[in-house]
Amino acid sequence: MDFILDTNIVLIYLRNNQLAKNLEKKLNLFSRKNSLIISVVSIGELKSIARRNNWGKRRMDSLEEVLNDFLIADINVDTIIEKYAEIDAYSQGKLNYPKLELSARNMGKNDLWIAATAAVLDVKLITTDKDFEHLNKEYIQLQNIDLSLYI
Repeated sequence: MDFILDTNIVLIYLRNNQLAKNLEKKLNLFSRKNSLIISVVSIGELKSIARRNNWGKRRMDSLEEVLNDFLIADINVDTIIEKYAEIDAYSQGKLNYPKLELSARNMGKNDLWIAATAAVLDVKLITTDKDFEHLNKEYIQLQNIDLSLYI
């Protein structure tokens, strides 16, 4: 199956702790039968986190090693740019169709790019972030992970 992983899921795997092992045991994401995708936006977020936290060579090498397992999705694609604009307008309750049945949502701009990429590629987005929930089934296939179940 094809999946796009949100930045927070990749961070869990980078920690390579018991939570990451439990998550992989249950989800089996890194199985050869799956194609894993990461948005170029998530790569930027990960490298920003690394710089802000002064990751050393070992952690940076680990990041590069994990990223080698992913197909990288660029956002400089007309369909993704258009979907970004549509999802942003939808989230703000500014579209007549589809109509947001909830109150307006302010999504982070990086989350919008990731959601637009998942929507255009028609792949399941795996995250721990509740900010995507209003898009589930309308724009994206969402699998929201409750980490308390994996501790």
